[in-house]
Amino acid sequence: MPIAAEPLQGDARPLTHLSEEESMFQAAVRRFAVEQIAPHVREMDEQGIFRKDLLRQMFELGLMGIDIPEEYGGQGGTFFQAVLAVEEIAAVDPSAAVIVDVQNTLVNNAVQRWANEDQKRRYLPKLATDTVGAYALSEAGSGSDAFALATRAVDQGDHFVLTGRKLWITNAAEAGLFLVFANANPEAGYKGITCFLVERDFPGFQVGKKEDKLGIRASSTCELILDGCRVPKENVMGEVGKGYKVAIETLNEGRIAIGAQMVGLARAALGHAIAYAKQRKQFGKPIAEFQGVQFDLARMAVDVEAARLLVYNAARLRDAGKPFVTEAAMAKYFSSQIAETVASRAVEIFGGVGFTKDYPVEKLYRDAKIGRIYEGASNLQLATIAKQILEKPV
Repeated sequence: MPIAAEPLQGDARPLTHLSEEESMFQAAVRRFAVEQIAPHVREMDEQGIFRKDLLRQMFELGLMGIDIPEEYGGQGGTFFQAVLAVEEIAAVDPSAAVIVDVQNTLVNNAVQRWANEDQKRRYLPKLATDTVGAYALSEAGSGSDAFALATRAVDQGDHFVLTGRKLWITNAAEAGLFLVFANANPEAGYKGITCFLVERDFPGFQVGKKEDKLGIRASSTCELILDGCRVPKENVMGEVGKGYKVAIETLNEGRIAIGAQMVGLARAALGHAIAYAKQRKQFGKPIAEFQGVQFDLARMAVDVEAARLLVYNAARLRDAGKPFVTEAAMAKYFSSQIAETVASRAVEIFGGVGFTKDYPVEKLYRDAKIGRIYEGASNLQLATIAKQILEKPV
């Protein structure tokens, strides 16, 4: 006896089905990326500099304050919309995408969740309209082991003095506000870690060397030098000694957006490969008619779709206020894997020309590598997944 299908209600809809508002937002971001960013991608990659006029446009369009509430000058959007924006921009330029990613899913997100009302009113309007933010956790001896921080914070009554160096800080060249993690009580181990809101012009603070990178070259990555940096007590974000919680929980959310960046990158590589396979002829016909090429494209499409579903699921779980740590780790792990694989296959489909800078897939292949490294290397994602499934089997 046939069972009548019930109409979809509430959240009972396909993960990739977008609401009208989400679709309009996605289309607007895609149009901006294609029309405004795309013409400058190669030049920015070669120079290793992100254009100031594009950064200004991203602020004007609200892309740097997507889910900041309207009362603080933001767009009042959702985390999922931020993820959509990262994916769409990454499909044109992963460098531009990570600028939007760090701003929204790390900096803005942390300030909204952990800052007090005074700090929110001081900084969220700036972050939404004209100030780039950076998330300063990593150090030379503190990468995967994020809690092995050497940067120290000494209580001086009405202020703290920070001393140390941070490395590999995204957005640092452009940033005006830095979320700096330092240990205010080394004897307590990770329970001494504290988060500070550090403005670029604070005494004793300096942005140092800019890294010359393999990929995402237009996104700045710099060291930070804290040489007796004076930070007012009112700029401690959250409780003293609770910075580890800020770091862990913020990165859990940020990893979803890294997954989105990798999905956008892989989607672009697949799109370029399909277009080239249709027009490139060998043995008297387009290479898209050869089964070997068709199978490669099919595998790439499966990988992209599977990664997108993982990312969207994690993002929607986060917006729904449901547990998402395992799903975020899965999304980041898998998306970064397939981005590298899909970009590599795209280069192979292009053949010799794919290895040159005359075609876009070479850059996408270089950009893909970072996905398995930053915001938690792949092995750390596997460790997180393993811990979760051993404690609570899937």
